[in-house]
Amino acid sequence: MKKILFLLTAILFFSQKNDAQNSLRYVNPLVGTDSDFSLSTGNTYPAIALPWGMNFWTPQTAPNGDGWQYAYDANKIRGFKQTHQPSPWINDYGAFSLLPMTGKNPEVRDKKRGSWYSHKTETAMAHYYQVYLADYDCWAEITPTERAAQMRFRWGQEGPKCVLLDAFDKGSMVKIIPAERKIIGYAQNHHGKVPDNFRNYFVAVFDQDFEGFSTFSDTIVLKDASVEGKHVGAVVHFKPGVRQVGVKLASSFISHEQAELNLQREIGSDAFDATREKARQSWERIFARIQVQGGLETDKMNFYTALYRVMLFPRKFFEYDAKGQMVHYSPYNGQVLPGYMFTDNGFWDTFRAVFPLFSVLFPELDRQIMEGLVNTYKESGWLPEWASPGHRDCMIGSNSSSLITEAWLKGIRGYDINLLYEAMVKNSQGVGPYSSVGRLGAEYYNRLGYVPYNVGINENAARTLEYAYADYCIWQLGQKLGKPEAATFAKRAQNWRNVFDKSSNFMRGRNEDGSWQTPFRPDKWGDAFTEGSSWHYTWSVFHDPSGLAGAMGGKAQMAAKLDSIFSSAPTFDYSYYGFPIHEITEMLIMGMGQYAHGNQPIQHAVYLYDWVGQPWKAQMRARDIMKKMYQPTPDGLCGDEDNGQTSAWYVFSALGFYPVCPAAGEYAMGSPLFQKITLKLENGKTFSIDATGNSEQNVYIQSAKLNQMPWTKNFLTHQQIMQGGTLQLMMGAKPNTLRGVGKGDVPYSMSDL
Repeated sequence: MKKILFLLTAILFFSQKNDAQNSLRYVNPLVGTDSDFSLSTGNTYPAIALPWGMNFWTPQTAPNGDGWQYAYDANKIRGFKQTHQPSPWINDYGAFSLLPMTGKNPEVRDKKRGSWYSHKTETAMAHYYQVYLADYDCWAEITPTERAAQMRFRWGQEGPKCVLLDAFDKGSMVKIIPAERKIIGYAQNHHGKVPDNFRNYFVAVFDQDFEGFSTFSDTIVLKDASVEGKHVGAVVHFKPGVRQVGVKLASSFISHEQAELNLQREIGSDAFDATREKARQSWERIFARIQVQGGLETDKMNFYTALYRVMLFPRKFFEYDAKGQMVHYSPYNGQVLPGYMFTDNGFWDTFRAVFPLFSVLFPELDRQIMEGLVNTYKESGWLPEWASPGHRDCMIGSNSSSLITEAWLKGIRGYDINLLYEAMVKNSQGVGPYSSVGRLGAEYYNRLGYVPYNVGINENAARTLEYAYADYCIWQLGQKLGKPEAATFAKRAQNWRNVFDKSSNFMRGRNEDGSWQTPFRPDKWGDAFTEGSSWHYTWSVFHDPSGLAGAMGGKAQMAAKLDSIFSSAPTFDYSYYGFPIHEITEMLIMGMGQYAHGNQPIQHAVYLYDWVGQPWKAQMRARDIMKKMYQPTPDGLCGDEDNGQTSAWYVFSALGFYPVCPAAGEYAMGSPLFQKITLKLENGKTFSIDATGNSEQNVYIQSAKLNQMPWTKNFLTHQQIMQGGTLQLMMGAKPNTLRGVGKGDVPYSMSDL
């Protein structure tokens, strides 16, 4: 019942102004927060932040160190936390928190100090958060900048009041400076390999005098003004008559002096409301890039909330020194160096739709990220397949190749592409310091054309498929750069065929001697595949769907195979894991057969109907998934959000097209969600999608025109979008089975060359 009330209240609030200039009001950071280890409905937390900000803030309902740091069903808040967490599975680093309290001897233990709160008194927006802490009779507010923030605490009664700062465990320091109303310190907590000198330095400046103070180490309260240890914190007390306290905070991964610079540069003398207004404007400027008209209010809420999630990661991990020069602490070698650095991103997820969306809407950001990749390679010797903040041993593939090739082929310039190409080739030659860096099993893959099932390398068929796509990317970029070895990668791009079993029309593990893995169950999760089964990975031939159709016996056979995803029973074999992982459960409860949208490998599959002469099924399925699997509620997502990828799928699908093969520069068409969508591009041009007659029932394209010319093709090119123009669609309730079925209507496929 409470989730129904949540939705109805949100609709009422958001429908008060249906204004394209107020898109921010449709964003609800609480969507996807009703998650836990056993079932993900997003695995999100309310990130109070600026787009791609170095620091986020979130209310913390869980004990310190818990990856599910905010749970919608929790009833107590333990602090307001500076967080850098990209995923509960990756967890946080450099975290610390503040909590307004009452009493002369407040509880310092995070598991004991939480205050009851209610969602009825909670306001969560991208740029602002407010909540009432019942135990302390205090209203707490937060508003962010990229590297700083302001908090405001308002107590309802007189009496002893204080603010606790928890610098977390794994090494921390606090120092109270009463004469300056200030606390400085650092937090060293992290969950991955970082240099020994890794620290997040922070400064908190209050607008009220301290009447007293204390520090604590673990659970021991001290009278010292400074303390350093495994887990320390500070408490500052205010006069009983004080009813409101403001705090200006900033942090730096470089030094305390840099944290002070960040505070002065981003907040300075601004009052809380001034910072809040600047934060609002920052989001509105970004949201103004896409304006939508028509559709349901819940559609707009889903859309702009998804766009908000896309614009959180990767994180800006750079700062500006006293001379205004860009610098960054390297999470790879521990030095302070010039230039861009980005982190908190898993390319296994985000190469699919997040970075393609950046290439359309934010090409300058994409350029900066490419510069950051150059710096990462220089500083670590490898590309960052999963960084948080340094290399993490997580997921498979060498998907940085997709990001780099896509950016260059789409005309994004201003970085050392030859060095990045060198890094891509190096990736293909062997494994790096962790199994997620470089290519685990490269020696087998390069010799046999696949990673064998029986040589002790897990997820081998999935690795083969992802390496083949990466090789396609290296080939494409190598051709453009005139590299003589490019032809080798063209051949390897077809290695997907080596794990395709024609007898079953499924991808399948293959032994070193060429024999097939036995026994074989296409619904066995893990083992030869990654967080999915052959039902999901069989479609991971992004660069050659027509080749896959040919291997299956033709377009009709592939179309039937796609149909069977949704008509088959949702059976599964979890023996590889020993228990049903949450992704399995998320597939089961959605009632869509073997389709598992909650994880990434199959998210592109419905668009493959565009390659087999049945584009109307792509239109129908995409709209159906948008309707069933995305709601503006705490349980409104269908699996891991994963750095914006699941949201990016929704944004693209709502636009009516999707990047099945990001490096090919084409977008397979689906069915737009709104009657009119306007993209305001960085180059000053505008691209519009006008869908006449669009509605919940009218999901099928009857006819199309691109810039007033008839358009029968099932795709748009990146160049067509970036040149500006209008795609006009006539929508209807019944499929037009005659449109988009010609040979020339099929999107790009490597085997068509």
